[in-house]
Amino acid sequence: MSDEPAVLSDVALTTFRLSSQVLALAEDLARPAGLTAAWWQVLGAVHETPDTVSGVARAMGLTRQSVQRIADLLVGRGLARWEDNPAHRRAKLLVPERAGVDAVRRIAPQHAAAARALVAELGPDRAAEVLAALHDLSAALAVVHPD
Repeated sequence: MSDEPAVLSDVALTTFRLSSQVLALAEDLARPAGLTAAWWQVLGAVHETPDTVSGVARAMGLTRQSVQRIADLLVGRGLARWEDNPAHRRAKLLVPERAGVDAVRRIAPQHAAAARALVAELGPDRAAEVLAALHDLSAALAVVHPD
């Protein structure tokens, strides 16, 4: 490609647009369960395995401060709790409460329907290619601009 700066600009603009679209869909999916997209994201990160705020932040590509704020809200609303971490005395584990698990489960049918619709729109092979390309793009950006 001859115009590399234009490639980065197009990647950035397309990614910003895609991010907005995914977040809008996530908000629509989470709302009926009484969650926001951000709450769902953090609850989803600890749904199967409790983790620390720092661990969730690393896994999701978020700041530790933003995850801490959301985790504190989740705990305050009875959707999660703090437990001692046997691996680290000061870094508590965020664990979903039954209400948090139930809220995430309530999202699952609509999430599955949206996923089926997206795959139907793209076709299964193209959907796999797009996902692989997004992973490749993320890996390339991590090399070009490490955190």
